Amino acid sequence: MLQPHQPAPAFQTVNQHNQPVSLESFKGRKNVVLYFYPKDDTPGCTIEANEFTRLASEFAAADTVVLGVSKDSCASHQAFIDKFGLQVDLLSDEDGSLCEAYGVWQEKEKNGVKKMGIVRSTFVIDKNGTLVKALYGVAPEGHAQAMLDAVKTL
Repeated sequence: MLQPHQPAPAFQTVNQHNQPVSLESFKGRKNVVLYFYPKDDTPGCTIEANEFTRLASEFAAADTVVLGVSKDSCASHQAFIDKFGLQVDLLSDEDGSLCEAYGVWQEKEKNGVKKMGIVRSTFVIDKNGTLVKALYGVAPEGHAQAMLDAVKTL
């Protein structure tokens, strides 16, 4: 698992518009909150995305971009955004390489059944590309506010 004070793993993938997004493009300009979630339009993921959306202007004022990541397709992300009026970019990681790089693709157990999946996790990356926070297994409720409080100290 990743730890604070180490360089954040570089990435380049596509957002809901199928446009390329890379960590490098924010270096020197913006802090990044990179949050991983299991699946579009599911209860916990919707709570989390809506909370980040409610605070979008405050994140922007703190020179911070919020990026959500799941293995869903660009089309699925766009439908999720449209349904809830989300104001965060959602990155598609269909091949799982970004999930692997950040260590969020892990074995999970539900009702006694073990399977691989995305562990809800969030990473705060400063303008230099360094991890400030690496949080695994986060709860969706109140999480966006906690991440806003964290970036305000950068």
